[in-house]
Amino acid sequence: RIAASGPRAGTSGSVVMRAIYGIVGNRIIVAFIGWLVAAVYLALNWLAAAFLGAGMLAQLGWDAPVAAPIVVALVVASITVLVAVYGHALILRVYSFVAIGLVAIFLVLTGFILPQVDWGYQPAEPLQGVALWSAITVGFTILASSPLSFINSPDMARYLPRSSKPSHIAAATGFGGAIPMMFFTIVGALMATAVTTDSIHSGAEQVMLGMLPAALAPLLVLGVIVNCIALNGMTTYTSSMALQAIGVPLRRIPAAIIVGIIGTGLTIYLTLSTTFLDAVNLLLQFLIIVAAPVMAIFVTDQLLRRNAYEGTDLFDDTRHGRYWYTGGWGVPGLVAFVLGGIASALCLSTVIWTGPISAAIGYIDLSVPVGIIVSSVAYALLLRSPLAGKGRP
Repeated sequence: RIAASGPRAGTSGSVVMRAIYGIVGNRIIVAFIGWLVAAVYLALNWLAAAFLGAGMLAQLGWDAPVAAPIVVALVVASITVLVAVYGHALILRVYSFVAIGLVAIFLVLTGFILPQVDWGYQPAEPLQGVALWSAITVGFTILASSPLSFINSPDMARYLPRSSKPSHIAAATGFGGAIPMMFFTIVGALMATAVTTDSIHSGAEQVMLGMLPAALAPLLVLGVIVNCIALNGMTTYTSSMALQAIGVPLRRIPAAIIVGIIGTGLTIYLTLSTTFLDAVNLLLQFLIIVAAPVMAIFVTDQLLRRNAYEGTDLFDDTRHGRYWYTGGWGVPGLVAFVLGGIASALCLSTVIWTGPISAAIGYIDLSVPVGIIVSSVAYALLLRSPLAGKGRP
C-alpha cells in the first residue's frame, strides 16, 4: 500500500515520512528505524549465506566454524555493496533475470526435498489450549515481521509514472512478495517434518545440505548467496538514501559503504554469538516493536491524506514549510509511534523478554495486532487535533 506514495511524491519513503514526523522528527525516526531495519535484514541475509557457505566449505574439507562464516560473510557483503553502488540502473537491468534463475533453482531443490516429507507427521506432544495459541502467535509475529518491515517500498516504486494506480502498485507489491513467501514457508514447514530434534541442533544449514544429493548442495548455496546479494543490494541502496534524507552530507556511494560496514559488523557478531535459527527468530520478533507502529502510522497517514503527497512540500525544510509543525517535530506521529512501540513490547513474547501482558495471558504474543491498532488509532485521533498544525489532511 505505502509503495504508492513513491510515484505520487516522486521521492523515497524516508522523505515522504516528513509528512508524519516533521522535518526534524523524521530525521530521528529515519536514523533509528531506517538503520535498524537495514542492519537487521542485512545481517540476517548475510548470516544465511555465511552459515550455508561455511557448511559447504566444511563438506569440501575446510572445517573452520569461526573463520569460514566470517570469510563468506565478508565476500558476500563486498559484492552486495558493489550492487548498491551501481544502484537503480543495475537493479532494473539484471534483477528480473536473477529472479527467474532463483525461482528455477529453488523449485528444483524443492523437488528433491518434498519426497522426504513425512506426510503423516504427528508431534510427540501435541500442543493444546494456551500453549498452542502461544506457539501460533509467536510464529505469526516472526512471519509478519518481514512484510511489516517494507517501509522502503516507495523507494523503488517512485520511478513509476505519477499516474500509476495505487491499487495496481499495491497488488504488484503485495502479491509479488506474498506468493513466494507463502509457498516457501509451506515448503519449509513440510521440510521440518523430516528433521529430527537431534539433527536440528547441528544447525539448520547442515540439515538443508544433508537433505540434498551431494551434487546439488552447491546449487543450494549458490541460490542462497545470490538471493542474499540481490535482497541486500536493494536494502543497502535504499538505506543509503535514508542516510541522505536525515541530512548527513554524504553522497550515495559513501553512504552505501557505511551501511554495508554496519551490516557486516552485526553479521560477524551474530556468527560468533548464536545459531542461525536463534538469531533469525529473535531479531525478527524484536523488529516488530518498531516496524509495526511505523508501518501502521504510514498506512493511516496515506489513507487520511488520500495519498496526496507533494514533493515540493516534502522538500521544503524551512520553518515556513507545511511539515515544519511544532519546531520541526510532528507530535502526532511521534507520540503514536512511542505508544505503539510500548504497547507492542508489552505484548511481546521472546526467550529473553516477555512483556507483562503476554506473560499474564500465557505467553501469547499479540505484539503485532496491538502495536498496529494502538499506533494507528492514536495517530488518527492526534492528526485531527491542534497538535497537527497546518499539516493536517
